[in-house]
Amino acid sequence: MTLPVIETEGLTKYYGRSRGIIDVSLQVERGEIFGFLGPNGAGKTTTIRLLLDLIRPTRGQIRVLGLDPRRDGVAVRRRVGYLPGELALYSDLTGQQVLEYAAHLRNGVPRKEIARLADRLEADLSRPIRTLSHGNRQKIGLIMALMHRPELLILDEPTTGLDPLMQQVLYELLEEVRRDGRTVFFSSHILPEVERLCDRVGILREGRLVAVETVSGLKGVAVRRMDLVFEGPVDPEPFRAIPGVREVAASGATLHIAIQGSLDPVVKAAAQHTVLNIVTYEPNLEEVFLAFYRDDARQATDPRRPTTDD
Repeated sequence: MTLPVIETEGLTKYYGRSRGIIDVSLQVERGEIFGFLGPNGAGKTTTIRLLLDLIRPTRGQIRVLGLDPRRDGVAVRRRVGYLPGELALYSDLTGQQVLEYAAHLRNGVPRKEIARLADRLEADLSRPIRTLSHGNRQKIGLIMALMHRPELLILDEPTTGLDPLMQQVLYELLEEVRRDGRTVFFSSHILPEVERLCDRVGILREGRLVAVETVSGLKGVAVRRMDLVFEGPVDPEPFRAIPGVREVAASGATLHIAIQGSLDPVVKAAAQHTVLNIVTYEPNLEEVFLAFYRDDARQATDPRRPTTDD
């Protein structure tokens, strides 16, 4: 049986009385792209820093590549590529010098791999870091994370500062990592990129992991919308009484319905009338995400609720 690439159990971090994350239990499998989703302040960066032993947990267990990051930190970081959310580079060195220095720390990285990545990302390695825009510094950080072909790639908001064309190039690079059987764990609050790339998604809310599911699985529990077009006006009240129906609005001979769960009872109720057309709308990940943040019944409260970190 293959061990998870990332495994946490009851992982919790407080900064004094302020919350970082609370009881996060998570498994990320080999060869998948896992999206860690949440708004700023949800706890994404805190979790990543704990995985790399850059900070220590208040309580809970962590295994990365089958190792304890606290006891085996050097061995873990040797096999991981990491892009922090706030990238700090030697400002007086050129991009080439920074990458060569990083390659030396890793006991050598093929120059052709650095050149290949620089070409793909259209990164200018000849200029000092201090002269580069934020997006071009981000490219240097991405090359540094990718160049040694790590088993696990951990990226904190990787598309920050990249223009749309370079975002597409990065998506292609991450898909290549997955095809190689390697693993990507990246945080994001940009829903379309998560929806496009990820095999599974974890949603953080106020430091707690409120869902881990495939994108299609999350959509399956989302509120879906449908339009029922009848031969003439229909009383909406029977439809409002159907379990799972969240909203019914009438417009002439059309009922606009929002429902969570099976569509079957709505279709059966509609069959009592003459139906001219049924139009359904596929939910997107943004609707799923917002549902987790709007549904008060899901909210986990804690007396030490103020947040300080993402």
